[in-house]
Amino acid sequence: MELRPRSLDKVAQLIDKGVSIPDPLSVDVGPDVDVARISGDGVTIYPGCRIYGAKTMISRGASLGAEAPVTLRDCRLGPEVELGGGFYAGSVLLDGVVMGASAHVREGCLLEERARGAHAVGLKQTILFPFVTLGSLVNFCDCLMAGGTSPSHHSEVGSSYVHFNFTPAGDKSTASLFGDVPRGVMLDQEPIFLGGQGGAVGPLRVAFGTVVAAGSILREDVLEEGQLVVASVPRGMKRAFSPRAYTDVRPVVRNNIVYLANLAALERWYSEVRRGFFHREELGDLMLEAALEVLAAAKRERVHRLLSMLDKAAASDGSKPRPSGKMRALAALFTDGTEGDDAPNPPRSLTAAVAAAWSDGGERHYLDWMRALPSATRRAGTDWLQTTVNFLCARAGELLDDPRLSA
Repeated sequence: MELRPRSLDKVAQLIDKGVSIPDPLSVDVGPDVDVARISGDGVTIYPGCRIYGAKTMISRGASLGAEAPVTLRDCRLGPEVELGGGFYAGSVLLDGVVMGASAHVREGCLLEERARGAHAVGLKQTILFPFVTLGSLVNFCDCLMAGGTSPSHHSEVGSSYVHFNFTPAGDKSTASLFGDVPRGVMLDQEPIFLGGQGGAVGPLRVAFGTVVAAGSILREDVLEEGQLVVASVPRGMKRAFSPRAYTDVRPVVRNNIVYLANLAALERWYSEVRRGFFHREELGDLMLEAALEVLAAAKRERVHRLLSMLDKAAASDGSKPRPSGKMRALAALFTDGTEGDDAPNPPRSLTAAVAAAWSDGGERHYLDWMRALPSATRRAGTDWLQTTVNFLCARAGELLDDPRLSA
């Protein structure tokens, strides 16, 4: 096949590897794309797709553009990922993730196994645990969602839902935690349901088993599990408003610290438990590296947003800036890679279960292994991760002179 140079020579290389490209002349592959990071096993790239970025990786069985063209930039895709259409940048999508047309998935997203989104879903700095499902016309940036046990028993966000993540003062210290990491990773918790035509004003914490009625705008934490929430509409009002006036920022700070501590716990889960399960795949080591990269970047993003808000809050009441040493220490607590140095090690029952999973050659999929994990081992793993979260919250509370910081 004779193709014009530059983009199409990459296309020719992909075809030679076995990638199915029905209309080669319509596909654009950037010069920085490494063909070695694209599997030739069952990958299909439909007409009109554009693939860019040196970090881009496409694993076996992936499908791009079956509904509409896909633009992919520096994304890492696991096996059997299906991107119906849309734009994807700087994110990691693990095995079996499915996204519909007109998706807009920007930097910092980690979508775990079999998470799904219908058409016109907008994500940025978003983490979805396995099986979490998003309806159509959803804007769900700056949050983590867990809950559910299977593709038929999963946390769900209804269509036309918005996570409000930007304040009139220009703050984005608004990340919300739907569920949590210590129990969420065990894939044995009740799902969370956020009804359509609704929203949540971050930063919030919402417990497992929560059902928020359609049309509700959630404005406060739901910390008790198994609650049905029907949010009331605020009474109409009109008054003078100053977007730079900060009152009590402690609730916002607490939820940000808890979110950061959960990110750190998830990072430990990947580093010490999930690590081995990536090796079974052709490009698995690169996927693990990518997931850890996203989690590290997520912590940096949250620290940056929190400190920015604290600086503005300090300036708003004419007080002196917060001690820079404490701020540096808070940033280092979560971003210098040593936050877990004094935290507990994984329980022996969990490390033994991980070792056993690889004694037979490591053929079992991560989700299958999780389903078979004994309940006592699950509890021990949750206790370990929760202790890690509590430890980091306590350390942050000391730095911020807020002894009430807790998970």
